Amino acid sequence: MKYLHTMVRVADLDASLRFYRDALGLQLLRQFDVPSGRFTLAFLAAPGDSQAQIELTHNWDESSYTQGRNFGHVAYAVDDIYATCQRLQDHGVQIVRPPRDGYMAFVRSPDHISIELLQSGAPLPPAEPWVSMPNIGQW
Repeated sequence: MKYLHTMVRVADLDASLRFYRDALGLQLLRQFDVPSGRFTLAFLAAPGDSQAQIELTHNWDESSYTQGRNFGHVAYAVDDIYATCQRLQDHGVQIVRPPRDGYMAFVRSPDHISIELLQSGAPLPPAEPWVSMPNIGQW
């Protein structure tokens, strides 16, 4: 058995690509429409790690999904948790669980999918503004 991908249903493919590709930094590997099924698939992965993919499924006739269809979270290791969180904030993404410990943070996609960010290797030394930032909502 081999892990292939995690599928996430998204209501707005453009907003989701702005989040996963532009803000989070994943690379779009392939995207295609399936007119007969009325959906679009987009496959993304972290740079240099195309084996671990996330599949964004946009069903053309759906405008929203309930939280009951969520599954937990997607996790990515990052080289610098502070720089990653700053880049996400610069893209308008709210940090719902800041990396106060220099190790772990959570953000949410436009479809409320929790994304866990973990510092590769040892935690970074605690630093502002992250240490003083409160949690916001759920992750």
